[in-house]
Amino acid sequence: MSDSQSGVETQGIAHCVNSDKPEEAAITSDSEYQHEKSISEPTLVVPLSSHPPPPNGGIVAWRQVLAGHLVVFNTWGYANSFGIFQAYYSSWLSLPASTISWIGSIQLFLIFLIGSVSGSALDKGYYRWVLISGSILQVLGIFMTSLCTRYWQLFLAQGICQGLGNGLIFCPTIALVSTYFTTKRTIAISSAASGAATGGIVFPLIAQQLLPRIGFPWTVRIMAFVVLFNTAVVVSTIQTRIPPRKTGKLIDLAAFKELPYLLFTIGMFFTLWATYFAYYYVRPYALDILHVSQTTSFHILLIFNAVGIPGRVIPALLADRYFSAITVLIPVVFLSAVCLYAWQSVRALAPDLVWIVFLGLFAAGIQGLFPSTLASLTKDLSKSGTRIGMVFTIISVPCLTGPPLAGKLILAGGGNYIGAQIWGGTCLLLGGSILVAARGASVGWRWKGC
Repeated sequence: MSDSQSGVETQGIAHCVNSDKPEEAAITSDSEYQHEKSISEPTLVVPLSSHPPPPNGGIVAWRQVLAGHLVVFNTWGYANSFGIFQAYYSSWLSLPASTISWIGSIQLFLIFLIGSVSGSALDKGYYRWVLISGSILQVLGIFMTSLCTRYWQLFLAQGICQGLGNGLIFCPTIALVSTYFTTKRTIAISSAASGAATGGIVFPLIAQQLLPRIGFPWTVRIMAFVVLFNTAVVVSTIQTRIPPRKTGKLIDLAAFKELPYLLFTIGMFFTLWATYFAYYYVRPYALDILHVSQTTSFHILLIFNAVGIPGRVIPALLADRYFSAITVLIPVVFLSAVCLYAWQSVRALAPDLVWIVFLGLFAAGIQGLFPSTLASLTKDLSKSGTRIGMVFTIISVPCLTGPPLAGKLILAGGGNYIGAQIWGGTCLLLGGSILVAARGASVGWRWKGC
């Protein structure tokens, strides 16, 4: 976002009152108000927003990024680790992968579905209540998972209870972080989003080391204590910056009249339909097709999540310094499509490891740049939570149906992954094409801008 754009929310409308030249009415910034008043006393300035401009750095701002990182660690780090549960539940409960994947998919669905409600809560000044309520549900869901012995119990505890908690805290936290930055927004949000990668490393490591030693119940409880500790840090650290917006609707339908916003939403619908397919099935693929050991399959999942750290940070640096979020997002989506198409040719461990690194980088780039691009499409920071939440709610549908649909395609192919891999690559190709149109509608074909 350019410096001229970053000042939009601080602009006001100057109206001449009792002036001999009413045509001198002009748009002026809050920072110019006192100077303008001293020159022309009859001038009345009505600011569009009463909050100061974002600090774009400093201890307080980066502390919010740290808190956001821990929130994403607890939500997406756990969700992206579902591959460990996918394989374990399939073996333990003797159920097909497509059935098991509904547990993880309903969790993703709820993370995004209630984004409109939780995002609007930030705008209206209820973030603290939403954070505490969501954290309670999140930790409760994980502890209850440790007690489960049936599929329906896991679906309720890990899928619904934990998913609701994740959904209450994820969207408003990302929106809150975005209110502290304009010029460094992409790297700030991507740094927070990299919590998905660090969590995706820590939780599988816990499972790998402890499942054989202390069993499933206590392994999951230890994960719950990790989440609880992070939550305590978040609650004591995070703080809102924008004053509450007392008026305003839960849903701002006028946003969809903006062509870039509408096209971006449609493009991300198709993009995210396929993105989480790999997170659920890289480990089962290694076990079923490559016939590797359980330990090796754990390492594959760890590598896949670990490369997500540079996969989020490097594209964000490129976006902030040279291009823009959507300009970097588009090739990342297309490269992810190439990786999914190429997956069908991976038939040995060595090429699988190379493939895992590349897809892990690009899939992480999608997740890191998606909220950054979405935030850049909102110029009025007092509406950040609402506008981000609306898109989150819409994309909850592909997140719910994507992994189970991929599982059905694998089942229909008699355990062959080719149908699901082609479907995933095609979804990403279509999504990337629509994002190209969204960028064109936003800034034309200039090299930089969003």
